[in-house]
Amino acid sequence: MEVAVTALARPGLEPLVSGISAVVARGLDPEHTAYAAADVLRERLPGPGLLTPEERAGRPDTYVSHLLHAEEGFSIVGVVWRPGQVTVIHDHVSWCAFGILSGVEHETLYRDMGDHLRELGRTDNRPAEVSGFAPPGDIHRVVNTSADVGVSVHVYGADLRRLGSSVRRAYDLPVR
Repeated sequence: MEVAVTALARPGLEPLVSGISAVVARGLDPEHTAYAAADVLRERLPGPGLLTPEERAGRPDTYVSHLLHAEEGFSIVGVVWRPGQVTVIHDHVSWCAFGILSGVEHETLYRDMGDHLRELGRTDNRPAEVSGFAPPGDIHRVVNTSADVGVSVHVYGADLRRLGSSVRRAYDLPVR
C-alpha cells in the first residue's frame, strides 16, 4: 500500500480535524475514543471532494491511502479502492473510526486462535455508514465489492507521518 502525503486545501477536512482534536483531548480509553471519533465523523463526514479527481481515480494495482492530516494524537487518511481491491488480513496500531463515501467495503472479522484464524463475521459498509473499533479484536480483511471506485475516510489514533502505516501486523495463518 502506498501512502501519499499532500498539503491541499480540502473541503470538509478542517471541521473534522477540529472535532477529532476535541475528542482526543478528552483522554478517553481507546475504545471510547474510537466511538467518540466515529460520532464526530458521522456528524462531519466530508463529501468526495475531500480528494482530488486524480486521487479518487485510485491505482489499478492496489488500493491507495492518502494521508490528509497527521499530528501526534491522530491521523486522517482517505483510502481509494477500485472494484475488487482487497487488503491482507491485518490488525492496527491504534483505535480507528471510518466512514464510507462511495463503494462498498466488505469486511471480514477474525480472531487469532494461535495456530489459525477463526472467522467471526462479515459486514458490508456502505456509503454514509460510519463505524469505529479499537484493538484488540480488530483483525480483519477489507475488499471493495461494488462496481464503483470506493472512497473512505479513516481516522487513526496514531501519527502516521511517523509510523507510515496503521497496520500493526499482517496475518498469514490459515482460516478455519
